[in-house]
Amino acid sequence: MSASAGFIINLVAFVVLLIGLGCLGRFRLSLSGKVFIGLVGGVVFGLVLHFIYGVDSPVLKKSLDWFNIVGGGYVNLLQMVVMPLVFVSILSAIARLHDASSLGKISALTIGILLFTTMIAAFVGIMMVRLFGLSATGLAHGVAETARITAIDSQYLPRVENLTVPQTILSFIPRNPFAELTGANSTSIIAVVVFAAFLGVAAIELMRDNKEQGERVLAAVSSLQAWVMKLVRLVIRLTPYGVFALMVKVVATSDLNDIKKLLLFIVASYLAIAIMFAVHSGLLTLSGINPLRFFRKVLPVLTFAFTSRSSAASIPLSIEAQTRRIGVPQSIASFAASFGATIGQNGCAGIYPAMLATMVAPTVGINPFDPLWIATLVGIVTVSSAGVAGVGGGATFAALIVLPAMGLPVTIVGLLISIEPLIDMGRTALNVNGSMTAGTIASQILGQTDKHVFNADHDAELSRH
Repeated sequence: MSASAGFIINLVAFVVLLIGLGCLGRFRLSLSGKVFIGLVGGVVFGLVLHFIYGVDSPVLKKSLDWFNIVGGGYVNLLQMVVMPLVFVSILSAIARLHDASSLGKISALTIGILLFTTMIAAFVGIMMVRLFGLSATGLAHGVAETARITAIDSQYLPRVENLTVPQTILSFIPRNPFAELTGANSTSIIAVVVFAAFLGVAAIELMRDNKEQGERVLAAVSSLQAWVMKLVRLVIRLTPYGVFALMVKVVATSDLNDIKKLLLFIVASYLAIAIMFAVHSGLLTLSGINPLRFFRKVLPVLTFAFTSRSSAASIPLSIEAQTRRIGVPQSIASFAASFGATIGQNGCAGIYPAMLATMVAPTVGINPFDPLWIATLVGIVTVSSAGVAGVGGGATFAALIVLPAMGLPVTIVGLLISIEPLIDMGRTALNVNGSMTAGTIASQILGQTDKHVFNADHDAELSRH
């Protein structure tokens, strides 16, 4: 069979499978069900292509270039909605508060819980490295790894390598909010949060000084939020197709031998993620929330986060789960979901950079289990967890901030490229669960949780809208 014929067959098969995914709508499946089918279908189709052509086949590479219109396009759409979604969610949450003092209580509790759990996550990551005896020594440099290291040196490092911790904190304050909305800097997303927060406080002050003008502003903000949420939901509907295409590419191009070599790191990462889910359960229990009921109610959100690998795209579902199934007020839910996508991501900004730093430290003569070094690493991980974008690749930025701050080389970030997508799914689910846990606990502490909603059995799918 000629290369052209093989390419055409691959492309036709890909299109037919996409059409098949689209036909699932006739069966009234939930979004999470469609996404799961897309995930499994992508894995199966990717394996078929992998074993027919092999990783280095020109036919496979050409086919994947075309497939990536769907997968890469979906990722671009997710990145497109991140800034407007975070901006309008924070603005709406604050503008709806009755006074600025409520803002202080809600933000202090929410951010405090997010950073506290990230600190625990960093410590758990360090302990996993010790438990499994993981080390950066001996990791292979393949073609993909070498390309990734080159890309990091040329694209990512210039954005973060010269930022000290104080400079990073200073960069959270936007000098030009419109430039930050374009994602011009590595900390743009948290700068957008700060800008939205100030605008929200200004709306509260305007409402107090001129009720008529304040009400018009609130109406405009509500309309803007509804508009952006509709935009996000349009993108979310494309998730089954995007996940299918992305999984085809990941599986078809993965070197199974490399994955086997790094299997121990995968196992250690998922054990750390499982431990952090247990930590969330413990904190929920201490606050008076039944963790089993909580997880049953938020499972569709976690499923979406796992398959989409985007904390930011999960914001609407997270808010809806908290308000409609857990009984958290809209203001707290919006705060927790939005801040959780930018601050204190337990998986991407907690576990991952801590594990990488601990694995790399011995290669430069540092004892990674010295108590002072561990305390320093946990502190830097916690502070630098602010502003990590809630989309695929956020963990890379987190690692590129932490490793240079600890005086460590960043090469290891590129060496783990072959298993990155496999771990990123679990990390993203943990990130989103952390934000919902923070919102639920903050609401519980403030005595604002509607227990009737939490104790009720809601069978309606959150994602059907």
